[in-house]
Amino acid sequence: MRILQLTGYFFPEKAASIYMEDNRLQAFADNDIDTLIYASRPTRGLDQETYNAYKDRYYEVLYDGHVFVHRFPMYREGRNPVLRALRYLFCWLFQLFLGLKAKNVDCVYLLSTPPIQGLLGAFIKKIRHIPFIYNLQDIFPDSLVGTGLAKKGGLLWKIGRVIENFTYKHADKIIVISEDFKRNIMAKGVPEEKIEVVYNWVDQNAVVNVPRSENKLFAKYDLDPSKFYLSYCGNIGLTQNMDMLLEIMQDLSVDFPDIHLVLVGEGAYKGNVEAFVAKHNLSNVHLLPFQPYEDISQVFSLGDAGLVISKPGVGANSVPSKTWSIMSASRPVLASFDENELKDIVESHRCGLFSKAGDKEAFRSSIVQLYKDTDLCKEMGTNGRAFVMQNLTKEVGTKKYVDVINKVMGK
Repeated sequence: MRILQLTGYFFPEKAASIYMEDNRLQAFADNDIDTLIYASRPTRGLDQETYNAYKDRYYEVLYDGHVFVHRFPMYREGRNPVLRALRYLFCWLFQLFLGLKAKNVDCVYLLSTPPIQGLLGAFIKKIRHIPFIYNLQDIFPDSLVGTGLAKKGGLLWKIGRVIENFTYKHADKIIVISEDFKRNIMAKGVPEEKIEVVYNWVDQNAVVNVPRSENKLFAKYDLDPSKFYLSYCGNIGLTQNMDMLLEIMQDLSVDFPDIHLVLVGEGAYKGNVEAFVAKHNLSNVHLLPFQPYEDISQVFSLGDAGLVISKPGVGANSVPSKTWSIMSASRPVLASFDENELKDIVESHRCGLFSKAGDKEAFRSSIVQLYKDTDLCKEMGTNGRAFVMQNLTKEVGTKKYVDVINKVMGK
């Protein structure tokens, strides 16, 4: 069996959940499922040396001969929104052409990033008459409404709904990451039998607790190990409510100077964060670049607690995958998020503290509560690791993906 995958980002690009791609491909290979991938020259999160190394590298064979990667040239992704949108469009056109020409493929598998990616699967299915499996990691255009980039009922929202409906209609199976996602698209007319819920997982062997005395990142970035650290790992974008978080850190720098924040990642809003930190001379905020995947345990062990944060209306239907990495590293989750399954999991399993997205005072109080009660902090971290081991291991998640593919292909 051979899958056609048209992806927005691929190794060695860096993203918070890129490990799941590796886990899926390894599981496919272990089950004799080959994958043909068409991707652009890698750009996201790469230094110039790595980017240059891929200038003339157009073909790779990976995973013991089960994954075949074809790359096409494309200009580097930047922060200009117009150029980013054009880059998405150019990649989409390349991938449509290549996907229609690809030989000996049995089905097409696509992720929902960028938002127009699902159209590729729908068009290829209609023209080539092969099954289409859609992995829905973000619901578009709902996410645009949450960020304020579109208004419900506006032109952009209407275009997004047309794209969304067309994609769902032609997908043979839609993999969603939560029961909330399932309810959302069922309300839009998607039949329940077309939907499979597969929670994003964490590699429980790759993300473990690293004691502070053994964590090399403290020395590497000159972090004082005696402080209490909050850590945020992932995309630093428009939706993460960084302004509120920085305002809280500005306030805490006076009342609780031992509480520090470590931001690990990149994104369109990172420049704004850097400007705020410099303007207000916040010595309790530390910005680190994305770290190599082999250091993921050290990254998620940096904080005494891990942050999951967004603006109101953004996360109504999602549970960010970084949540599981925080819990796998035996750290409590400090969430400032829309009320959904994340709230239920955090509260019912006592693995963190939850406050409603945008409630600045409640989130600040949660931070101070864990700072003052280190025993509670450790207990919640232990509870989180136990939940991961029981429900969210790599083996459980990847097996479900393999089962979905076999079901679609009649095996």
